[in-house]
Amino acid sequence: MKVTKTDIEGLLIIEPDVFPDERGYFFEDYNKKRYQTIGLDMEFVQNNISKSVKGTVRGLHYQVGEFAQGKLCEVIYGKVLDVAVDIRFGSPTFGKYAAVELSDENHKQFWLPAGFAHGFSVLSEEAVFHYKVTNYYSKKDERSILFNDETLNIDWRVDSPVVSEKDLKAKKFDEIEKDFIY
Repeated sequence: MKVTKTDIEGLLIIEPDVFPDERGYFFEDYNKKRYQTIGLDMEFVQNNISKSVKGTVRGLHYQVGEFAQGKLCEVIYGKVLDVAVDIRFGSPTFGKYAAVELSDENHKQFWLPAGFAHGFSVLSEEAVFHYKVTNYYSKKDERSILFNDETLNIDWRVDSPVVSEKDLKAKKFDEIEKDFIY
């Protein structure tokens, strides 16, 4: 398994060992002991899967307080641009983001600890996105940042974003509460 640190502390790109043959391929998408050896000793309590069409942008979502979540993200089918924004007040990279292309071909995973807003855009005709989380969903603790916020200036690599009504009503980056103190 290959682990690459990003320019933002805590965000990791993980490439599992994949074993291809004439039938297809096999890999472990998660093995607790193996992840512990790279310093990721967390408990996942929920798996989430979403299917989306090309051009969809989901996010930027996060949860606060006792329901803050770490996320281990991957794509089962298709290709997405996965984005994490540092919302840890006091962090030297506060307001910066990292993006990684995840696909069913590269098998990469993106680890985001609590303290990051998360979103993705669909680059293929369809994508099935899977992520494990370290805490349960809590509607009252859910927050969102506007995906096209000018301060963040994220290039989602889609021409005509398909965005939910809820995500279009998200706060601007400079309006977020000081929920994550670094």
